[in-house]
Amino acid sequence: MGAIALAAAAVYSLLGLVKLATYRATTFDLVIVDQAVRSYANLRPPYIPVLGVFHGRGMDYLQLADHFSPIYALLAPFYWIHDGPETLIVAQAVLFAAAVPFLWRYTRRVLGAGPAYLVSLAYALSWPVAQAVAFDAHEVMFVPVLTAIMIERYHAGRNLPAFLAMLALLLVKEDMGLMVIGAGLCLVVIGDRWRGLLCVMLGLGAVLLVRGMLITYAGGDAKDFWAYNHLGPDMTSAILTLLRDPIAAVLLPFSEEAKVDTLFLMVWPTLLLCLLSPLSLAALPHVLERMLSDRGQWWQADFQYSAFTVMILFCAGVDGLARLLRLIKRFDDKRRSSAGESEANECRSGRDHKHASLRLAWSAAVLAVALTLVPKFALDQLYHPAFYQDPKAAAAAEALSRVPSGVTVEAVNSLGPALSSRATVLLWTGESHGSPWVVADTARWEFPFGSPGQQLAEVEELRAQGYVTVYERDGYVVLRRS
Repeated sequence: MGAIALAAAAVYSLLGLVKLATYRATTFDLVIVDQAVRSYANLRPPYIPVLGVFHGRGMDYLQLADHFSPIYALLAPFYWIHDGPETLIVAQAVLFAAAVPFLWRYTRRVLGAGPAYLVSLAYALSWPVAQAVAFDAHEVMFVPVLTAIMIERYHAGRNLPAFLAMLALLLVKEDMGLMVIGAGLCLVVIGDRWRGLLCVMLGLGAVLLVRGMLITYAGGDAKDFWAYNHLGPDMTSAILTLLRDPIAAVLLPFSEEAKVDTLFLMVWPTLLLCLLSPLSLAALPHVLERMLSDRGQWWQADFQYSAFTVMILFCAGVDGLARLLRLIKRFDDKRRSSAGESEANECRSGRDHKHASLRLAWSAAVLAVALTLVPKFALDQLYHPAFYQDPKAAAAAEALSRVPSGVTVEAVNSLGPALSSRATVLLWTGESHGSPWVVADTARWEFPFGSPGQQLAEVEELRAQGYVTVYERDGYVVLRRS
């Protein structure tokens, strides 16, 4: 189990560090998180000037006003060892891998030792984790390990650490209260009603408090992440819209091909058995938050969004198989109740052997599914030599070397992470912010521009405003304000 976790952490780190070294990491979002953690490390509020300037809210914009993620402060001490986005990438890799021991313990207790190793490997290779570690660094890095602790410790009868892990989830992101509500619904269904109702009230209160007060108090706008304008301008009107047409509400999560594809991909790694477990209720509110929205990127299997629920669904798959086997056992007991004692004992022995084989077969199939999905997602890059090469790397490195340390620089999306540890990075957009230095790319498309042609036009506009070209090669242009 330890070898699986260490190997997973190494692979995830390799993927992220290679993308950073070959200038395929992005300012949005790696620099955003890097600036926040660096501020914590310097014992300052978590300012993220790159996003504040982008939204027109100033250099002293707080990360807590964007996403409520005070848990990032836990990473600050590691910046005292190495101050840079590399620390974030490695920390994220370790946190994703740290969920393995808890998944292994839970699966071993429910299905046995052999299945525990296979299911742990399947999680380590799973596509939601692969997509998350391949896309910069995000608050989701904390979620699999916390949900694994919550589920495993509760199953072991250790309610206090399970509850503490649940509370920690509320510090990860403003919508984690939805996951706590889902966990409460799960507890109600399995018979732990008082704790379940307490969790539902806790999660609902956290969502209302964070979205309605704390984000606004930090300088954010509650409307920034309102993604349900097709249902109404606010939560109340959206809920009323869904209640007025319940059939349309049920069909809405399946209204687009991208939604159906992602939903299937989320449950397929457990061979659909996660749907047999009440544990899936813990994931349901977060999944609905995505699929009921009007934001297409939330529906996709790309990016980091599915990693929020991957651990819950793996544990639900383990529990779903155990429930299925118990159902089969009860059916067999009823069918053989009229048999003699010796015959019944013989049948029981054969059934136990068959159930052990089924547990092992399901776990092997789960691992096989994870392996078949590897070529379709981000881990596939690791065994292609081209992934480790960038023909423009020398030009990019030379361009970055022309920017002095300690300055404010507007950098193209792919080069911002390489400057973030030694300069105040802003995102280069079509709107000039008067920064003394600009690093542009006119050869390939970069967010948020519409085309390389627009990027070239913006460079010419900057030159017309008095910026002087310091360096130009392979499409990279370094400009200094005269």
